[in-house]
Amino acid sequence: MKPEVMPGQGPLLLAQPHGGLEIPQAIFERLNSTGQARADTDWHISRLYDGLAADATVVRTPLHRYVIDANRDPTDQSLYPGQNTTSLCPITTFDGIGIYREDQAPDADEVRERQQRYHQPYHDALGEQLERIQLRHGFAILYDCHSIRSKVPYLFEGKLPDFNIGSYSGQSCDPAIERAVQSACDTAPDYTTVSNGRFKGGWTTRHYGAPESGVHAIQMELAQCNYMREAPPWQYDERKAQRLRVILATILQNLVRVFD
Repeated sequence: MKPEVMPGQGPLLLAQPHGGLEIPQAIFERLNSTGQARADTDWHISRLYDGLAADATVVRTPLHRYVIDANRDPTDQSLYPGQNTTSLCPITTFDGIGIYREDQAPDADEVRERQQRYHQPYHDALGEQLERIQLRHGFAILYDCHSIRSKVPYLFEGKLPDFNIGSYSGQSCDPAIERAVQSACDTAPDYTTVSNGRFKGGWTTRHYGAPESGVHAIQMELAQCNYMREAPPWQYDERKAQRLRVILATILQNLVRVFD
């Protein structure tokens, strides 16, 4: 299952590592009912961003994160030491519940095989597109698209802010990039925003963000309550989504104007 690449002519790349639902049958059969339900999906993320930045490049994987988490360190080192999180090949949900049948979780050899087969091609595609964009414009902006349930006690206390901006504490992008995103969020007083809170940016943001070299990376983690129903069957809420899309469109427009 190859990553899906939709090249654009602008300086912006939208990365979508967690919106896929596909699980190879051989792996699907080893999951328990919890795993097969695939609750920990960035539901409807492609639909939410569709058409908001006409000249943007999109790179996404059709695979579900339970097969491989394309936003994790390929060596499986924790991005958030000391905090609850999931691994490169997750064996639990975001609620800390096991997703595999007894004795069916992948061993170290299988994790390495999945990383080479599924994780690496996604990042090869990202790297190729960022190089192409930078050659064309002299710089590239990677915007990593994410969403999660607004309440996940295993991962964080209370309710998550609506917009969670991650710049690896300012290391992955020029300050103007983070300001551009923050200012767009500030135009929406009914939404809450935090920068570098619980989500500071995953491996994608940290790995590719090299502002001194002209590649800027920033992550947006959205609270799913603002565009969908946060329970099965995870329905898209058109009214809520349209309101949110106005703000997301402003964010993306601000980004492409930063270096004008």
